[in-house]
Amino acid sequence: MEVQETRVQTDRVLTIPNILSMARLVGVPLFLWLILRPVFEGPDANSDGWALLVLMLSGISDYLDGKLARRWNQISNLGRLLDPAADRLYILSTLVGLTWREILPVWLTALLLARELLLLVMVGILRRHGYPPPQVNFLGKAATFNLMYAFPLLLLSDASWWISTPAAIFGWAFAGWGTTLYWWAGILYVVQVRRLVKADAKAD
Repeated sequence: MEVQETRVQTDRVLTIPNILSMARLVGVPLFLWLILRPVFEGPDANSDGWALLVLMLSGISDYLDGKLARRWNQISNLGRLLDPAADRLYILSTLVGLTWREILPVWLTALLLARELLLLVMVGILRRHGYPPPQVNFLGKAATFNLMYAFPLLLLSDASWWISTPAAIFGWAFAGWGTTLYWWAGILYVVQVRRLVKADAKAD
């Protein structure tokens, strides 16, 4: 979890929080393979349970890396890059898998990907003006958590279990909240970038 505190940052690489973030990144291709396996090998090759487990472990490590970084003063420059990268890759891989399996509608996937494209444009503008990428704020983190709750619930809703119906109800609720917060955070990034660019123009 990204940390926005004024503590001393380190250039150390092999810290426990960084190792947790690296493990989350390694889990991305495994998760994508598990969620797409029924598409290529047929419905008998159901691996959704394992995919849910990987996603759950990712969520736990996402919570722990920030908690431990703060508690052990292991906030690092690398960690500030790894954590949001892992978040976005999990969201992207889940979008690809759930859309391919027709669990998520194409319009929702396009809406979330459009927000990512908007953020990439903002990062490019910041770099052109000599600024680093924006830190993940509380709103952006809340959006990510909502989506990370929504995706496993929607995956669970695709099964023929008794829990599928309540999973669909709560999954779509989290998806709606997460998408709204995701775009709200994106708009705040645009406002932040606009202010920085205007400040640079006045300074010149």
